[in-house]
Amino acid sequence: MRTLLIFSLILLGGCSPKPLATDISGLWINQAAIDSAAQGRSLLQAIGANGLNLEWNIDTRTGKAQFSNAFEAADGQLLPNASGNWTVDYNGHGTDELQSDGTQLTQLPTKSYPGQVFRRAAQPAPAGARWGTTFRQALNAAYMAGKWKIIEGPGAGNTVEFTADGRLSGLTQNDRYELCLGGGCATQGAGNDTLLLGNVYSGDGFIFVRYGKRMELLKQINLSRPDEIPQLTPGPRQWLLEKQ
Repeated sequence: MRTLLIFSLILLGGCSPKPLATDISGLWINQAAIDSAAQGRSLLQAIGANGLNLEWNIDTRTGKAQFSNAFEAADGQLLPNASGNWTVDYNGHGTDELQSDGTQLTQLPTKSYPGQVFRRAAQPAPAGARWGTTFRQALNAAYMAGKWKIIEGPGAGNTVEFTADGRLSGLTQNDRYELCLGGGCATQGAGNDTLLLGNVYSGDGFIFVRYGKRMELLKQINLSRPDEIPQLTPGPRQWLLEKQ
């Protein structure tokens, strides 16, 4: 009888299930790219050095995983796998593998892309916001938000204020801005950092150069013909701003 009991316990131990994958539900952002940019360096270089994807939005209950980067957003089916990680299947068009220790989310490297690390967003964007908004607002808060003094240009001596949600005041008639994070705006700008300044009626693109607490906003010169894709190069300086 004693022998049978021991044998039964061994069988039960050998059949014990593997631990379930860590629940990774929530919004995760590429904090490394934000921290790098916040040092006052080139924005596109900071993003390029820290991976392609900028944000993950994951719901393990519904089995959905959405990612966004500088030029696209897509979703896939999320499933736990035998290794204790999670697999994102893009309807047969490739997969990604995710793992988490509860503090950070790691997108494991593939043959085509290096690995990336994400952290939970401290302030997720409101429900219904477009994909990537959480990353963009966290980036704006670290990179642009706050008060800047106009050192040179129209309104010299005045104070300009940028907010994390893309609003702007004190820079002529502009009341909103949007940083270029990659894609077409970066390609047309020949890899220069660019942003859009505007209001409800219109907007203009500028090339900007950030070095520490100072930032130059330069007019864009289009080198292409009217029927060609714009190719923009830095023109005269419109403003020189200094972070306060």
